[in-house]
Amino acid sequence: MSRPPLLPAFHFKVEFLGLDGADIDTRFQSVSGLNATIETDAIAEGGENRFKHQVPKGATYSDLVLKRGMVTSSTVIEWVRRTIDTLEIQPTDINVSLLNDRHEPVMTWQIKHAWPKKWTVADFNAESSAIVIETLELGYRHFTVATT
Repeated sequence: MSRPPLLPAFHFKVEFLGLDGADIDTRFQSVSGLNATIETDAIAEGGENRFKHQVPKGATYSDLVLKRGMVTSSTVIEWVRRTIDTLEIQPTDINVSLLNDRHEPVMTWQIKHAWPKKWTVADFNAESSAIVIETLELGYRHFTVATT
């Protein structure tokens, strides 16, 4: 029985599904925050002092963090700026897909109800020749994972 191939972490794409024109604006150098944690409550049992029962109470999700070289015109950044300026949250769904060598998705995280929480522009430094990196932090409700 052969093992399925390991997936490279460097070949991926990010798609903002609810923003017009965002398909050309989704090249990111890194994605992080695809974590889910089950929170628990500790419940003591009467007369039992050796341990407490751990009871699941719900899942929490980390913020999604996207980094890329800064661009001068961006549908995604216009969405972020509009949210920061007006505090009107217009959530969108996002797909983060790992791609195979034919650039086809093999695994996709479907992020639901994402909204911008923070936008950071890296420091400028005349002593280095680095490009400017912008970082987006997005809150979201939850994600599901689909494989093909």
